[in-house]
Amino acid sequence: MSKQAEAKKEAEAQITANKNASRNFSLTEHFEAGMVLQGTEVKSIRSGNVHINDAYGTVEHSEVYLHQMHIGPYTHGNRYNHEPLRKRKLLLHKQEIRKLIGAVVEKGFTLVPTRLYWVKGRVKVELALAKGKTKGDRRQDIKQRDAKREMDTATKRSRK
Repeated sequence: MSKQAEAKKEAEAQITANKNASRNFSLTEHFEAGMVLQGTEVKSIRSGNVHINDAYGTVEHSEVYLHQMHIGPYTHGNRYNHEPLRKRKLLLHKQEIRKLIGAVVEKGFTLVPTRLYWVKGRVKVELALAKGKTKGDRRQDIKQRDAKREMDTATKRSRK
């Protein structure tokens, strides 16, 4: 398979991404989790009717749940349609759940979904352990980004 075909296939595999996650949080560790979904939810996700910007994860009774992820109702779902903002169970290995319990409960981290994607026909979510950024942290990130941009433009000018 050519590089262009692989890139296209990879781009199609991603459903949505939470671009605000890296802006509002400092992300430390990432986990891949499966999701327990209903049939109409999967069909609605296939049509692209999903938003994860306001979503967050919790650990309840040694199980991980995703809250506030909006999956819009399926247009042909009729009475079998799902509730758009219900909490959805995430499927992780026991060791990963223990690590998340330690980080979320004891260290004060937050679980933030960073992207939603397909793997072999199954919906997966990438969770990240995150700490909220303060206003000062955000300003510092902006300063670093601007400094890097200035350095890049200076090196381009010096090459000419």
